[in-house]
Amino acid sequence: MRKNYLFTSESVSEGHPDKVCDSISDTLLDLFLTHDPQARSAVETMVSTDRVIICGEARLPETVDKHMMEEAVRQCIKNIGYEQKGFDWQTADIQNYIHKQSSDIARGVDEQENKEEGAGDQGIIFGYATNEMDGTEYSPATLFLSHAILKELARLRHAGEVKWLRPDAKSQVTLRYENGKPVDVDTVVVSTQHTEEVSYEEIRATVRKVVDQILPNGWTVDEKKFYVNPTGRFVIGGPDGDTGLTGRKIIVDTYGGAIAHGGGAFSGKDPTKVDRSAAYATRYLAKNIVAAGLADRAMIQLAYAIGVAKPLAVYLDTFGTCKVDEDKLEKILPEVMDLTPRGIRTHLELNRPIYLPTSRYGHFGRAPGVDGAFPWEKTDLADKLKAAF
Repeated sequence: MRKNYLFTSESVSEGHPDKVCDSISDTLLDLFLTHDPQARSAVETMVSTDRVIICGEARLPETVDKHMMEEAVRQCIKNIGYEQKGFDWQTADIQNYIHKQSSDIARGVDEQENKEEGAGDQGIIFGYATNEMDGTEYSPATLFLSHAILKELARLRHAGEVKWLRPDAKSQVTLRYENGKPVDVDTVVVSTQHTEEVSYEEIRATVRKVVDQILPNGWTVDEKKFYVNPTGRFVIGGPDGDTGLTGRKIIVDTYGGAIAHGGGAFSGKDPTKVDRSAAYATRYLAKNIVAAGLADRAMIQLAYAIGVAKPLAVYLDTFGTCKVDEDKLEKILPEVMDLTPRGIRTHLELNRPIYLPTSRYGHFGRAPGVDGAFPWEKTDLADKLKAAF
């Protein structure tokens, strides 16, 4: 494992076209689960200039109709902040092509006589945690800081403290690592949508203030490596500037490229889909391993087959940082948590409308929140894992 290097992660704001789609898909999932905790959903969204297309498969209660879905979509867009020429929550054309879930998929997932509920699809899923820097909720520091910059810009925009900010934005942070730990910032890139009249100098000064506030004490990025709106102008943004699709920001959603990714997206999928629920379970286990002091880094892979309940394989890699028997630790993971789809959903209480917040600024590296948000970020298994040794 390399000790000294530069590493980079990026984030995108809630107003980025792909994230608008993720937010809409998860808004609809939360709507479905509010009406029926056993609802099934695999909803995809596409946005473009003044247009929203929602499609996919779902199994819904009769209390949810297309009008209700459309109102939820418009409210989601309004809350993000889109009321501009080219994409407006009030006037966007919304087309709904959501249809009934495939009976073949349902057959593999539903419990049947003498057969336990199976996974909603085949797939490989990864979870990760690291203690590389304090205050980052056991997530890669590059990604945590990238998210933090955009969250602060969004806060300033929503609060009306910076009038010229608009919803679309991206960030990128490169850190310098020594002995596997981040020691300083090398480069920061921020692109943020803005109104026509604001000067570049004001944009740069505002973003600089935010970045300096977010970076750890004593860290500062050199002006020559501080890039703000590198093209010089970012007025046309959001879905009017670029088409968006659900599930195109899976690295932003997870670990910023620090580890492998199984390829499955999260947003719009109900928790019978192991792409989502098992990703939360692997993160939960990895975070608890590191929080328990058993390793400094932990990556877990699970493999599933559609219609089969138990994972086909469990793999643990601590990158040479394990402080206990790594083989034993790997073997006890299915013992401390039931890793069947039903077991994961039950343990983490996933059949609740808790998903919209996950679609913005990462599914991991978040503190467990009110109303049961981010339950996979708890560290309540740490003592149980330590006790096994």
